Amino acid sequence: MEWQLEPILTRFQTLVQSLLASLPNVALALTLFLAFWLASGVARRSVQTLAQRAGQPAGIGLVFGRLVSWALLTLGVLVALTVIFPTLTAASLFGALGVSGVAIGFAFKDIFQNLLAGLLILITRPFRIGDQIVSGEHEGTVEDIQVRATLLRTYDNRQVVIPNSELYTNRVIVNTAYDRRRLAVTVGIGYGDDIAQAKRVILDTLAGVEEIRRDPAPTVLVRELADFSVNLEVRYWIDPPIRREVVESQDRVLEALKPALITAGIDLPLPTQQVLFHDQTEETDGDRTRQREGWPARADNPRPRAALTRHPETP
Repeated sequence: MEWQLEPILTRFQTLVQSLLASLPNVALALTLFLAFWLASGVARRSVQTLAQRAGQPAGIGLVFGRLVSWALLTLGVLVALTVIFPTLTAASLFGALGVSGVAIGFAFKDIFQNLLAGLLILITRPFRIGDQIVSGEHEGTVEDIQVRATLLRTYDNRQVVIPNSELYTNRVIVNTAYDRRRLAVTVGIGYGDDIAQAKRVILDTLAGVEEIRRDPAPTVLVRELADFSVNLEVRYWIDPPIRREVVESQDRVLEALKPALITAGIDLPLPTQQVLFHDQTEETDGDRTRQREGWPARADNPRPRAALTRHPETP
């Protein structure tokens, strides 16, 4: 069987000729796309400048600038394709996009959902870049609000990428929404201590801590009669309400309260437990043959230890 090289050469020659003929169109398409690319950069910076002049947060300028840039780049790609392929008209191109729009919508449903949530976050502004928030198990500082997700920097210097739809639909605690924040620490005193005296000592001690605001004034409340202590809740306000100030103020408050309470003779009790053996109960506690409590009910149960050690003359 002989190979026919002439048809192959003819087709290759035709391909080369068509490629050479399309080089001007390719060059024009690249030039147009470069122009759209430069225009997208200028438009992005212009939107950011306008948002800044309008007093909008930096995140709004960033996101809307990116959207305008992407729209111009997409338009540049479409124009370049119509130049390279003259048979591809704008009507047919947008018709194809319309037919495939449903499939694209289902495929990129999460992306569009996060995009819309990001825009709503930037417009409604429940939090801004630089705020310290708590979302689920994550807490940190908002570093950037992007089109798809929000970047959160945790206090141990890790980055958490949270989808915008999750932040918009779930609960978010904004710790820096206001200029001041109330904190509370718990102090346990003994049952034999004077509660009023302990409150006075605590309030006098807090008056010497510089980070605490004088208005509103600190307060001390009895919160619980616990197993081994009377728990007092010490409430006070600080500003600014950032995480570092929270931790440092709690450290200074507890460090100042401990020696002050001890000097005033107020006990800071530790957990205590009392262990009673089974034969340490009193005879008046009931019928010992019916006391189960992990022990078998017997008729020959030993007498209580207290009764065994009682003096014979004692009735």
